[in-house]
Amino acid sequence: MRPPLSGIRVVEFEGIGPGPLAGRMLADMGAQVTLIARPLKGAVNRQLGGDGENSLQRGKTVVPLDLKQPDGVAQAMDLVAAADALIEGNRPGVMERLRLGPADCAVRNPRLVYGRMTGWGQSGPLAQAAGHDLNYVALTGLLSLSAHRGERPIVPPTVVGDAAGALGLAFGMVCALLDARASGQGRVVDAAIVDVVAMLGGIAQYVRASGQLDGAEPSPFHDSPFYDVYACADGGVITLGALEPQFYVLLLDKLGLADVDPARQYEKTAWPALKKRFTALFASHPRGHWCALLEGSDVCFAPVLSIAEATAHPHNAARGIYSASASGALQVAAAPRFQRLMEDSSD
Repeated sequence: MRPPLSGIRVVEFEGIGPGPLAGRMLADMGAQVTLIARPLKGAVNRQLGGDGENSLQRGKTVVPLDLKQPDGVAQAMDLVAAADALIEGNRPGVMERLRLGPADCAVRNPRLVYGRMTGWGQSGPLAQAAGHDLNYVALTGLLSLSAHRGERPIVPPTVVGDAAGALGLAFGMVCALLDARASGQGRVVDAAIVDVVAMLGGIAQYVRASGQLDGAEPSPFHDSPFYDVYACADGGVITLGALEPQFYVLLLDKLGLADVDPARQYEKTAWPALKKRFTALFASHPRGHWCALLEGSDVCFAPVLSIAEATAHPHNAARGIYSASASGALQVAAAPRFQRLMEDSSD
């Protein structure tokens, strides 16, 4: 099936983290992405990515250009003039100083969608300050929600902030591309990680509004026994998320806790004692025992897997989520996936 962004031409100016990921997302959807790379690899890319294959360049055509030289800027502008969209991830003002800012590009290509990937955004008191994923998530208030009471917050590296920012940029660019095709006018897409992460926190904010999160009262997401992470006898870890009454009933049945009244699921005074029972119970057997008993059922269960374990898990393998490149590097399949609305009867 023809990829949905086939025919779309994107010029990406080399950056780190979310910008390159957004470019790969668009490339995975069929866009023709030309990456304007620096002649030498930057310090952060060297440190975090090493000298091996760069999976964030998958599906892209790499063109090294020195943007400190006038001919490099001129060649970059020629590429932009023929493109539908552009991605850059510099601090505000950098592209303008290179004479590759939105106003400069609009002269050559008024239909251009100009995607700007930053942590703090193009405006605001922090716009010129350096930062990384962890800092942006912290400022949205959402990092605080990862902490149990009395514990420090922790966030998965480059997932919550950078990856959310990349997805927000890709979404915004596709929206603007649709409009540009209809109107003939390009747009600047200001994709700030703080904006996107705060927006993606909509479900948490909805729950918070009812007093079930981020307040003085015990929270189902932090304090209940049925939504938590538990250690097992072999050092493995499992997760439960039985928020709905029918799933909780099944969980109690599978755990053999016939003396626990499922009707008292949200009776918060009972949570501490029951959580102690759950903790002791899960610690009495290895992770494999709980996987055999609970996985695939409606108790809302999953083991906590390492990346290596995740690549081999039967569900992930069946969906082809992970694979190895020719060099043996880990590759992740494009998402989301597409199917025809109506299958051809001749297929």
